Amino acid sequence: MDGTPQEITTLVGREVYSNNGAFVGEVEDVRLDLGGQTVTGLALGELSRELFADRIESGKGVMIPYSWVRAVGDVILISDVVERLEDEDEDEDVVA
Repeated sequence: MDGTPQEITTLVGREVYSNNGAFVGEVEDVRLDLGGQTVTGLALGELSRELFADRIESGKGVMIPYSWVRAVGDVILISDVVERLEDEDEDEDVVA
């Protein structure tokens, strides 16, 4: 991220991938901290069936912490922590 301020709405509609290249989902909305005027989370829809099939009902989404974001460009890259969900029973940072 180059530090240049951008409109928050530019995040909506972008595809999200892990830094290992796995498709995660598409940004449908953002969670804001209005006091600090910062983005604190991304609401994802159109989720990867491979990553979320047994965890999230069809048509539902997830909220991921913005701290997972590694880069924003034509797509958004996040930590590979989402891929590790397959090996864990529950992850409190991911909310359906």
